[in-house]
Amino acid sequence: MGALHAGHVALLQAARHQDDIVVASIFVNPLQFDRQQDLDSYPRSVEADLKVCDDCGVDFVFAPEEAELYPAPQLTFVTSPVLSATLCGQFRPGHFRGVATVVLKLFNVVQPDRAYFGEKDAQQLAIVRRMVQDLNVPLTVVPVATVREPDGLAISSRNKLLTPEQRDIAPVLSRALREVVGLIGNGERSVPLLREQALATFAASPQARVEYFEIVDPEVLASVESINGPVLIAAALWLGLVRLIDNMSWPGPA
Repeated sequence: MGALHAGHVALLQAARHQDDIVVASIFVNPLQFDRQQDLDSYPRSVEADLKVCDDCGVDFVFAPEEAELYPAPQLTFVTSPVLSATLCGQFRPGHFRGVATVVLKLFNVVQPDRAYFGEKDAQQLAIVRRMVQDLNVPLTVVPVATVREPDGLAISSRNKLLTPEQRDIAPVLSRALREVVGLIGNGERSVPLLREQALATFAASPQARVEYFEIVDPEVLASVESINGPVLIAAALWLGLVRLIDNMSWPGPA
């Protein structure tokens, strides 16, 4: 959606490394906003974004106007009710319907062989992957690892909205996730105990309000109570008016 940063650069670089032709789509999608204020205030920096794309060797940028993708009121939507019922979906009704709908539109217009998505937005990635599988979309979804600041904070356009004090607190999110991954790696299998540990880490930073902390099956995003295989550990927290999300995976026993 524009406001390109190092996370987006990683996607463009991965595509440039693997593909003969690279197309970047830039579109602030109104369907995925549940508040008009958020849509109106979303950062738009087209000229800077075009320079980032040029520096990364992008061949084409598809940056349509809203009227081009939505020439008439949208009456048809793509939904994934199971995968959007948990994690961010339970707090952002309609968001992933908007994401899946616009992504399928972009796929139909550009017709890529591969599409690159960041692992930071794990729920989005899971929904797009399943949409491609279930609807027989002829492309491969390529995940790209989360890009982080030196202190562990996942890079996001929202980070710029943090005050200096909030920015100092924000790495508690990745720290809590990393601690839980370490505990699982050391043999802990009880999800309630792991959640208790994570919440204790968050509690040391009372300015951070936890929206959710979940350990889920990475394919269907359903909560698990005991860890018997690969899991996704995901969380969201608020610092003032800024909402941050992050996740880490545990691949299962070696």
